[in-house]
Amino acid sequence: MPAFRDPETYRDILDALQIGVSVLDLEKKIVFWSDGAEQITGYARIDVLGHSCSENILLHCNHNSCDMCAGKCPMVIALHDARPVEGVSFIHHKSGHRTPVHTWAIPLRDKHGSIIGVIQTFEGEFAVNGPNPNDRSMKEHGWLDDTTGLPNPAMMQSHLRETLGTFAEIQIPFGVVCLEPHELAQFRARYGQEAATTMLVVLARTLRNAVWPTDFVGRWSQGRFLVILVGCGEDATQTVSDRMLKLMASATIDWWGEELSVAVSMGRTVAQAGDTIESLVERVHLALSEDQVSPDRAAANSVSTD
Repeated sequence: MPAFRDPETYRDILDALQIGVSVLDLEKKIVFWSDGAEQITGYARIDVLGHSCSENILLHCNHNSCDMCAGKCPMVIALHDARPVEGVSFIHHKSGHRTPVHTWAIPLRDKHGSIIGVIQTFEGEFAVNGPNPNDRSMKEHGWLDDTTGLPNPAMMQSHLRETLGTFAEIQIPFGVVCLEPHELAQFRARYGQEAATTMLVVLARTLRNAVWPTDFVGRWSQGRFLVILVGCGEDATQTVSDRMLKLMASATIDWWGEELSVAVSMGRTVAQAGDTIESLVERVHLALSEDQVSPDRAAANSVSTD
């Protein structure tokens, strides 16, 4: 006999878990959505129940490309291959930013052993190291940017100086990436200051979620972000920065019925022997300027709406 006669007891148990739990039927429609899933994704049950995961409500993407639902996501593989699947991906939070999750997809079988659906569990994967935006002392000392909650330019200068000193002493490599939402002024003029601010906040959250715990990300100027990739040489810096660019380009805000996004430009460089903060910053700014005017980027560097 079951331990609990009331099926709602089992639902309450799932809802009490800190991880997200969802159940899909054979048509890949979401039939269960836990409290943890709501907290991690921002989507309430009413937003997702009855919808197919292939409708891209959450827009999964992996580290190399976005929209895994266009190919084979873990749930599809679990159903097709009848085996558990584990992976790391980024989901599109309801607020618009990308957030990393560790997922498990497990085929759901009836008492006869036939597959009747798939269970997916997911939880937050990693978060940026360094200053905690919620740390009261950071705010009291004025080390956080008021708009995004990220470390401000002065704090990023300090991190850059410290990381460069470590590089000069024991040659631990690092990369520096500067990212800028392209034509933000035009976006602000078209949709207003509040929309532009909301977009910056979403981009900041996406960027903070896209780096490893040893990295630093912060506000560099009014429209620019800076990322310090500790331990990354040239190849690793290119790989990570390309991933960050894709994630930021896929960030959106829902504004009066329109889904808005902005194109993002990127410059990157790695520390070299004899570098100073000035030489590093000059090099990464030059790379950013070249990216903004490159023919390959010209078509992408415009405000886009869906």
